[in-house]
Amino acid sequence: MTVLDRSELQASPLADLHLIADQIGLEGFRRLRKADLIDAILGEKREDGGAGDASELSDGDVPERRPRTRRAPRSRRASSTSRPVEDGDESKAQATAEKPAPARRTQKGQGASRTQAGRARGEREREREEAERIAEGVVEVLGNGSAFLRVQPPEPSEGDVYISAAQVRRCELVSGDRVSGPVRMPRRSERYSSLIRIDTINGESADSVAEGTRYDDLPVSYPSERLAFDSEDPTLKAIEWLTPLGRGSRAVIAGGARSGKTETLRGILGALSGREGLELSLVLTGARPEELAAWRQGPTAPAVALTFAASAEARAQAIDQVIETARRVAARGGDAIVLIDSLDGLAPHTARKLLEAARKLTDSGSLTIIATATEPVGGETTVIALDVVRASTGKLPALDLVNSGTLKPELLVGEDGAEAITRARATAAEG
Repeated sequence: MTVLDRSELQASPLADLHLIADQIGLEGFRRLRKADLIDAILGEKREDGGAGDASELSDGDVPERRPRTRRAPRSRRASSTSRPVEDGDESKAQATAEKPAPARRTQKGQGASRTQAGRARGEREREREEAERIAEGVVEVLGNGSAFLRVQPPEPSEGDVYISAAQVRRCELVSGDRVSGPVRMPRRSERYSSLIRIDTINGESADSVAEGTRYDDLPVSYPSERLAFDSEDPTLKAIEWLTPLGRGSRAVIAGGARSGKTETLRGILGALSGREGLELSLVLTGARPEELAAWRQGPTAPAVALTFAASAEARAQAIDQVIETARRVAARGGDAIVLIDSLDGLAPHTARKLLEAARKLTDSGSLTIIATATEPVGGETTVIALDVVRASTGKLPALDLVNSGTLKPELLVGEDGAEAITRARATAAEG
């Protein structure tokens, strides 16, 4: 059972706090400010006189309703509550304001209040019954941090379930995760059902996944599974056999202006797109405006697209966000590949830090990073150097074999393949 603490509540949207307060039976919560609401959630008292800490409840547990004495409404205090809904592919919030109750009520008003209270109790009972329904599907994280559980992936459907941003952060969900958990029916202002809590992630307990070993502490090994391109492009064929890449490689395509770095990266993206079991992400942080349209028409749309005019800080943040998602995929046993064009414009230590995330996890998945840069940044397992003269004069392949290389190529192409690479480099050096 997930335990709520103050830091998580403070980081949660007001709509999520309202949902928790409603589930634990907290009265008058819509009139509380956020700080007071958090205090009330963490300090809720049981009706039987015992001290019951609401933080012992999971964000989806609904305690049994018991008769309670009505608390005096706080005077001159009003607030609004919002609940995200989806419009197309975006999640939007609608806010409704609640006015403070008048000091005195007429008999007619009291009757209406009792009717409304009865309806609210009936709605809560219905929600408890609906909470028994378990939804399972694939996560699609939205740009605002919230997500949807696609029950008929990959296409959206009316049966999809909303996942709050707080749940996404708490369970470190990424697009493609398969999760399950109980749901509640949508309220009046909502279009979709909402996930009350997350019970399983990719077939494992959500608690065990959240408490797993940190990515940086997981054991690693050299790449041993070669990435085959199956391309007729001369440069890609040379890279595949003479500077092989594997799942978990840390690679830089290096070369001066007009050496074909971007075109080579585009070719690798096309060769790997659509491969089952590979999660591809493309990050553009130094593109010319004219190039963006061509990239967007490719097989994989850019996750981030910044031109060369973007600041170094903006570029680093954009790359880091995509890599962070890929790290989670790898830690959960998937194989993620991030292609970056380019690392130029970043401080050398920043470029190395971003590239360092790539690795083959010994007992899990892998994160492969293939980036372009004018020069190698250091720490690569594979350097693909391109020859400006060969590229600009059309003498393909444009691979500069002398300045290219892969660490421990025998793990990717075998001993005979590694010897063939050594012979080819020696021939290139003599020529």
